[in-house]
Amino acid sequence: MASLEILSWNVNGIRAGQKKGFLEWLSKKSPDILCVQETKAHPEQLDASLLAPKGYHTYWTVPVRKGYSGVATFTKQKPASVKTGIGVPRFDEEGRVLLSEFKEFTLLNIYFPNGKSGPERLRYKMDFYEEILRFTSALKANGKPVIVSGDYNTAHKPIDLARPEANQNVSGFLPIEREWIDRWIGSGQIDIFRRFHPEPGQYTWWDMKTNARARNVGWRIDYHFVSKELIPRVKDASLLPEIPGSDHCPISLKISL
Repeated sequence: MASLEILSWNVNGIRAGQKKGFLEWLSKKSPDILCVQETKAHPEQLDASLLAPKGYHTYWTVPVRKGYSGVATFTKQKPASVKTGIGVPRFDEEGRVLLSEFKEFTLLNIYFPNGKSGPERLRYKMDFYEEILRFTSALKANGKPVIVSGDYNTAHKPIDLARPEANQNVSGFLPIEREWIDRWIGSGQIDIFRRFHPEPGQYTWWDMKTNARARNVGWRIDYHFVSKELIPRVKDASLLPEIPGSDHCPISLKISL
């Protein structure tokens, strides 16, 4: 039975990542699929080594605002189809969603909004969450499993951040955000990492300004959520905190096909 590894990583700028060894890491790690968030670049701003790394097909969103947001999917196997966005202009203009259709599953690569800048942005984030729930529920009605990988910008449970008490009123750990993840799980999506790793101290983002990574004072806000029917095929789910180059670390999902 074939094995497939999907990685997801908020790179905090793909051009900055390239200077820090992103392509060398990609070649060495060699995942079957890599979902990248926060590219902060349009394809025309990138060179051929990023647009066509050896062995990969790449697909990119083009946010209206340059240097902001953006996702990209690198895949060894060419998808049956790739679609950008979810059909809602005020969300699609930020280039946050790529849908790749494979034979065995549908893969969504998503960079969810951050709600920390104020009430208006928090409303935008929550509206985006609702649209993703609606969009994914419609996808699953087609009968194919759905994997939703990316930076969700919310820690779900107290175990998912180092200092939950101090952040109860901070976007990223607000009750309204965490309740949406409860509903997301209720819709049939599984936080697969926690099936393998119930222990604390497991994070995917650290504040660079306070050198929080060295002290492991972090948040787990990056996830692979999989449709529950995929659970028997999942062989492992893990974090790669030893990989530098961003304020986030990559996360891994291994499945059998």
